[in-house]
Amino acid sequence: MTLTRRQTLAILGGGAVVAAAASTGTFLATRTPEKALAPWNAAGTYEDPRMFALSHALLAPNPHNRQPWLLELRGDDAFLLHRDETRSLPHTDPFHRQIFIGLGCFLELMSIAATLKDRSAEVSLFPEGEDGPVAEVKLLPGSDADPLSAHILSRRSCKEPFQDKAIPDTMIAALEPFGAVITDTGQVAQIKDLTWNAWLTEMQTHRTLKESVDLMRFGKSEINANPDGIDLGGPFLETLMLAGVLNREDQLDPDSTGFQEGVKIYRKMLAATPAYVVLTSQANAQNDQIHAGRRWLRLNLETTRLGLALHPVSQALQEFEEMRPHYRRAHELLAKPGETVQMLGRLGYGPATPPSPRWPLETRIMNG
Repeated sequence: MTLTRRQTLAILGGGAVVAAAASTGTFLATRTPEKALAPWNAAGTYEDPRMFALSHALLAPNPHNRQPWLLELRGDDAFLLHRDETRSLPHTDPFHRQIFIGLGCFLELMSIAATLKDRSAEVSLFPEGEDGPVAEVKLLPGSDADPLSAHILSRRSCKEPFQDKAIPDTMIAALEPFGAVITDTGQVAQIKDLTWNAWLTEMQTHRTLKESVDLMRFGKSEINANPDGIDLGGPFLETLMLAGVLNREDQLDPDSTGFQEGVKIYRKMLAATPAYVVLTSQANAQNDQIHAGRRWLRLNLETTRLGLALHPVSQALQEFEEMRPHYRRAHELLAKPGETVQMLGRLGYGPATPPSPRWPLETRIMNG
């Protein structure tokens, strides 16, 4: 579970944090993982229109920050997108639904970024069938810049409490082309209960909890070495690590103080939610999941444009056995008969948050 600066203070108390930081101030002042964040600065620095677009695409949101994309360049203006099968989530995402949503986010962000180079992306899904490449993409000349392209580098998934502040109707109307916005207090209360109980189920199921803990990167060195998964870094979290409060062993122990405090923090965060947004699809094939990802990406950019915060809370949509009651409840609350709920997100006003680590583009090119 990722802890923020505010959450760290809640666990240790301000005095303990300040005292620990004072004794190691020089060390803690250098804890930003610059290497892991460098792809954000490198985005858009390539002359090749494909590399230009792809350098932005790899900043797309994706489950557990697995970054499940591999790229095969073709000719001068095309490439194949492959799914990196080593980056699956077999316990929380056994059918790869969330992974394909992440790949859809990648494709949409690539398409938006390509317009900044006067290109449009011609995307053909599964050109060799579902066991082959996810997509074949060709960049064609001639396109006006997508207005959402201005917000690519500001986009975040905000895992923080939101303000108790209503979202104006004009903003809701702007988001409705991408998903259904829920602000009714009764419905919001029901979804809060759903998301809390689903999150607890994931945390209390050992194999799904372990899947997350195994992907945690503790501190600057681990984050720079493996800039994927769940990053636990920065001065405050590294103070906890130095104090022995934050470690992998305790994150796997539901009886530990750190784990229990994290549960309280997450419950408070989930409760601080004024609205939700839901994306559904008529069917649930892999191409439906990819299209849902493309919509989610545009929704995320639109919320950024509007000054809103968005945070996916899709635990109830996971398809492992212990989650089944919450999965059914989610579809009762959020979908019409026969539909699949692809994404559920908290929506509101949240604080600014830092970007997530990424692998450099060159590491994702199979034939570069």
